[in-house]
Amino acid sequence: MPDERTAGGQRRYDLAKLRPNSFHAGPVARTTIAYARVSSHDQSDLERQSQTLEMFCSANGWSFEILWDLGPGVNYTARGSNFVF
Repeated sequence: MPDERTAGGQRRYDLAKLRPNSFHAGPVARTTIAYARVSSHDQSDLERQSQTLEMFCSANGWSFEILWDLGPGVNYTARGSNFVF
């Protein structure tokens, strides 16, 4: 039996009741991924952006990792692009 039926006739189920082993009682450790990217090869802009992200994540008390990328604009096939499909 569904836990609820909407006015449109949809059936809604409580997943915790259907698969109780899939849900944890305690908090889950999470890591925030911060992404810094500049289109020019000016290393100082990328470092400044990374520092800003690091300060923001630290101020919020998050566990985080910073990923960064140097690449030319939106041309993904251009020489020097680090974008991977």
